[in-house]
Amino acid sequence: MIAPLRKERLEPESEGADMGDWPGSELSDEELDVAYNVRRKAGTELLERHLARYRAESERAVTGLPGHPGVVYDEKSGERLDVWGVDGDGLRPVFVFFHGGYWFALSREESSFMARTLHGEGIATVVPDYTLAPKATLEEIVRQARAAVAWVYEHGREHGLDPDRIVVGGSSAGGHLTGMTMVGGWQERFGLPEDVIKAAMPISGLFDIRPVTRIYVNEHVRLDEERAAALSPALLPAPRRCPAVFAVAENDGDGFLAQSRRFHPRWDAGDLIVVPDRDHFDVVLDLADADSRLGAALVDLVRSV
Repeated sequence: MIAPLRKERLEPESEGADMGDWPGSELSDEELDVAYNVRRKAGTELLERHLARYRAESERAVTGLPGHPGVVYDEKSGERLDVWGVDGDGLRPVFVFFHGGYWFALSREESSFMARTLHGEGIATVVPDYTLAPKATLEEIVRQARAAVAWVYEHGREHGLDPDRIVVGGSSAGGHLTGMTMVGGWQERFGLPEDVIKAAMPISGLFDIRPVTRIYVNEHVRLDEERAAALSPALLPAPRRCPAVFAVAENDGDGFLAQSRRFHPRWDAGDLIVVPDRDHFDVVLDLADADSRLGAALVDLVRSV
């Protein structure tokens, strides 16, 4: 067993959640792995097909699309982001998308598949990279996600982005990072207004990440339960609750379904969207289809801000 790393702490606040009870806390380790190990549920062959689609559809989406790829957004880490779908015809509302991969896999290169569709709807897309675990602690990954939002707010106008219309979203671990930008208590440190995030769309997200301490992912993120609680959006204060759309896949892992059901009621959100005939990995690809329920919901959400 790899010993948990000890780093700078964030302080959790329950807001009515039972700090001793988390989604799956009653399960055995084997049952917990079944609930949260979506890679095992999908199987190697299907997973590889999904990941190949991420890259292929992202490449198609950005080929010939106006933008600013590879912009350094965080001097401390040197991490970069891509800006897509800006034409020089005025400021566009922006969708900031945090990729998944359980914080230790994937990158912005596979994560721009929605950019062309959103461009056609008058919406820009920003896709940040972040340093993957275990090279970076989860505290540092969260800091980078927030730094990406700060960059859009502070430098967006120079790149055709409207800093007053920032919508965040992400899938799986990216849903967790989305949640960590939705909560309060961090904006002042970055010199941002409390309402910098105007709306959000977490997809199959992780909001109480204490289960991670008992599954294979902890070999990479190295959390103990105290740090996991401090990094859980469901346990952190949210004085301003922005409009949000929450979604999961019909064939998602049971743990992810439970996570969204737990966090969703805290927000100014409509019904939880359960996307039929989708699994944990392909549900997010619906963002590239403006006629899908998920894609249409995203366009409507951004236009509402």
